[in-house]
Amino acid sequence: MTKELVFGHKNPDTDAIAAAIALAYLEKQDGYDTEAVALGPVNPETKFVLDYFGVKVPRIVENAEPETDKVMLVDHNEPQQSINDIANLTVTHVVDHHRINGFNTAKPLYFRAAPYGCCSTVITQMYSEEGIDIPKEIAGLMMSAIISDTLLLKSPTTTDVDRDALQALADIAGVDNIEDYGVKMLKAGTNVDAKSDKELIDSDAKSFTLGGKNVRIDQINVVDLEDINKRLADIKTAMVEEAKAENYDLFLVLVTNVLTSNSEMIVVGEPKAIVETAFANKLNDDDVMSLPGVVSRKKQVVPPLTEQLEAEK
Repeated sequence: MTKELVFGHKNPDTDAIAAAIALAYLEKQDGYDTEAVALGPVNPETKFVLDYFGVKVPRIVENAEPETDKVMLVDHNEPQQSINDIANLTVTHVVDHHRINGFNTAKPLYFRAAPYGCCSTVITQMYSEEGIDIPKEIAGLMMSAIISDTLLLKSPTTTDVDRDALQALADIAGVDNIEDYGVKMLKAGTNVDAKSDKELIDSDAKSFTLGGKNVRIDQINVVDLEDINKRLADIKTAMVEEAKAENYDLFLVLVTNVLTSNSEMIVVGEPKAIVETAFANKLNDDDVMSLPGVVSRKKQVVPPLTEQLEAEK
């Protein structure tokens, strides 16, 4: 059987890495020759998780060919978020929890999507349905992914299925105090002082086509919003330069305090008026908008922005 690479989106977060490792192991039990890989370096939070559970960092790939022409996708399906040569590959499996957009295949495939807070929650269900035991270290990775994607179950994307999966995975992983572990994990990913402005705006960024506009949305987790505010001018400069280089109409950076579940959003590009309408809020003179209670790009940022940009087409 031809080897298949399993990977999440570019600029991988903890769920993209955990889900790839978990699905690769599961499909191996079904007879596939799989390897979990990454489409970029892991972030500090994910490094903390991999080190904690003694799992090797997946190797980074930019293209699947000529190594293989078959792949499995996790935690994404939109082509612009995927591997560089995705158009030349046969996708045999997709497991996701995001919107489905711009995705099509020439051949039938296994496609599993559910509106849960985390892709690893979907994969946890798949293990249960197939009666496959989850190895302790993989349970730890998927548990961490749920904590990351739902901000310790505080995000509005959180479902009862996520809550049940988190507890079940923690039991397997041997983590008795989920809250204590979760806070340590989230804090491990918030050392923004060690990152350059470009690293900050790219570290958890995804590209979207919304209402015919090229939109880039990054999310930065912090424990103090002032960590970003003190660098605001330089960060905006980096956003403007990247938007020009990559032809983004809008570049948004959502800065989220993981302890209070409040955010501020930095906006570069046009139409800014549409952004204000989408969130029923105003940008200040520095092009920053206060968004109390907003923590989810998937559920609280992309949908209202899509609705307004589509309405203006």
